[in-house]
Amino acid sequence: MKKDCIRRSIVQKVALLIMACCCNLLHAQQDAQYTQYMYNTVSVNPAYAGSRGHMSIAGLYRAQWVGLQGAPETQTLNLHTPVGYRGVGLGLSFVNELIGPTSETNFDLDFSYTIQTSREARLSFGLKASAHLLDIQFSELDQDVTQGIDLTLQQDIDNRFSPNVGAGVYYHTNRFYAGLSVPRILETEHFQESSLSTAREQMNWYLITGYVWDLNPFLKFKPALLTKAVQGAPLQVDLSANFMFNERFIGGVAYRWDAAFSGMFGFQISNEFFIGLAYDREITDLGATTFNDGSFEIILRYDFIRTVGNLKSPRFF
Repeated sequence: MKKDCIRRSIVQKVALLIMACCCNLLHAQQDAQYTQYMYNTVSVNPAYAGSRGHMSIAGLYRAQWVGLQGAPETQTLNLHTPVGYRGVGLGLSFVNELIGPTSETNFDLDFSYTIQTSREARLSFGLKASAHLLDIQFSELDQDVTQGIDLTLQQDIDNRFSPNVGAGVYYHTNRFYAGLSVPRILETEHFQESSLSTAREQMNWYLITGYVWDLNPFLKFKPALLTKAVQGAPLQVDLSANFMFNERFIGGVAYRWDAAFSGMFGFQISNEFFIGLAYDREITDLGATTFNDGSFEIILRYDFIRTVGNLKSPRFF
């Protein structure tokens, strides 16, 4: 009986959080969250498109707060490639995020142009064009949970379309990289039924950087940083440290400031195929509940390398 009451209390809190995200002045709506951002850069920075020097395709799945009903799930699929020998890169991305009764889908087209600033350094500029679909099924909310809450939105929202654009810059050498981007620039208003029910896109600023050290002939070390800023929400800072052994095995840890600790593992199965896994454990009050088993993430990436000589060693970013 006590366990059922606790579970119900948690479900109520999650439902309230979901409805707050759907209905209450969403001036701080945020993009999808990733722990393995260093392998999924093109999703947040269009200037990364084509920077690997060959066609690359990656798929990522993230399940957040496993065990809590209506918790976020994210599916990402992206492909990008250089085009010709003029420094042009193109990319296509699909991102679908589910949170309770809401579903958001983005279809992105990325364009980048790269200039060589030195023998090993390159600076890329990128543009992103997006098509956004929003779906909210208010009819799926538990009436017992929502009892006593004034829902100003009474009708479901089905695949509401809105366009957007983004931009970014990305600089990298064989060892260092840094990028600054805003994937969604237009502050699109998805709906407004009253002063208490507004959903509006906000600009999310991303700063990403990392460096690779050779500790010995068999071991590389790469610290990395991701900072995400959006008006009306706390600054998100992700710090990570990864080691690559024998150009094949990757292991590391990460810390999301005041939010979670993470463990990461990757395996470069071949020069072309990479698999990465991550597990997050929240350090907030939500992470202390017995019904939150943490967050899981898996990424699969395949690089279409024509010859082994085209790549001296597997890229660590």
